[in-house]
Amino acid sequence: MRFNENQLTTPYFMVDEKKLIENLEKAKQLKKISGAKLVLALKCFSTWGTFDTIKPYLDGTTSSGPFEVQLGHETFGGETHAYSVGYSSHDINTVAPLSDKIIFNSLTQLATHFEAANPFASLGLRINPERSVAGQDLANPTRPYSRLGVKQDLLDLSIVDKVDGFMFHMNCENKDADAFIEILDYISNTFAEYLTHLKWLSLGGGIFFTAPDYPIEKLALALKAFSEKHQLQLYLEPGEAIITRTADLVVSVIDIVDNNKKTAIVDSATEAHRLDTLIYNEPASIGEASADGAFPYIIGSCSCLAGDQFCETQFDEALQIGQKLHILDSAGYTMVKLNWFNGLKMPSIYYKRVDGEIELLNSFDYQDYKDSLGKG
Repeated sequence: MRFNENQLTTPYFMVDEKKLIENLEKAKQLKKISGAKLVLALKCFSTWGTFDTIKPYLDGTTSSGPFEVQLGHETFGGETHAYSVGYSSHDINTVAPLSDKIIFNSLTQLATHFEAANPFASLGLRINPERSVAGQDLANPTRPYSRLGVKQDLLDLSIVDKVDGFMFHMNCENKDADAFIEILDYISNTFAEYLTHLKWLSLGGGIFFTAPDYPIEKLALALKAFSEKHQLQLYLEPGEAIITRTADLVVSVIDIVDNNKKTAIVDSATEAHRLDTLIYNEPASIGEASADGAFPYIIGSCSCLAGDQFCETQFDEALQIGQKLHILDSAGYTMVKLNWFNGLKMPSIYYKRVDGEIELLNSFDYQDYKDSLGKG
């Protein structure tokens, strides 16, 4: 069935394959120069209808929970990396046969599940390097009292008898190559006695190498030098870097309320459809907005939460009820966080191919809402 974008019913996500490939070509360049392998972080983006485009460029997937492990194994292939802050025995028995690598968050988890996991996968341990680049404290994995990873003072060399690799995840939207290389050098020097005994090392995600003007070659050469120095296979776990600027959340203005400021109410909500906008207090960007526009509006949601709004911005012309707006850069941490708050309609998900053809990847109705809350 052919879809005309002008006739699609809002709200919906539109993923653009052409823009996705532009990011993937940068990932290809990084891999070629550095020798590192890249695994897609499913916690950020799990829309598996796009995986046929992504698979030729990346080496597999990495997870943060058991269902992501299964999804990566079934729909992506390549290497399946399993990580979780905490596995139950049931979790390990489920994910171990599906995984190429299993990374534990603590020494206790490693000891508890070693026997069950070891026959199936190469085992790793997450390390807290106590240094990071993260703009938001909420997303800082080395914040005070962090539960994420093992600090160096709790390690001894006997650990290398149980694990083949370490994982350091200490970045969040880090666009500064020099800041990352500084931490890389710190890891190289501080953990050298361990790195000598390991086979692989994951440096996590949060490295925004697809940002405009990012010095990819500089990053790649630093990774290559590190890998050669310590004779390790390096992994990166990009999520946002792969899908940034590839998708819009398209909404419609359904009312305009004037209470000292004009609010355009749209048929969507940050709390239900773009949760990170609310959690991190990061205003969304609207495609139709104008920096010099003479018509200011709050873009408000249709949820009952008083502070639920997408942004404040301005337009060249007054908004009209029924008008569509494109909420930009809406792929990362959106579709994986959708929920049924207020019983709002869930956005459909479309995929615009390079040739202009639009595919429906998924749509949701009342029965989906009902089934999520119980079975009759």
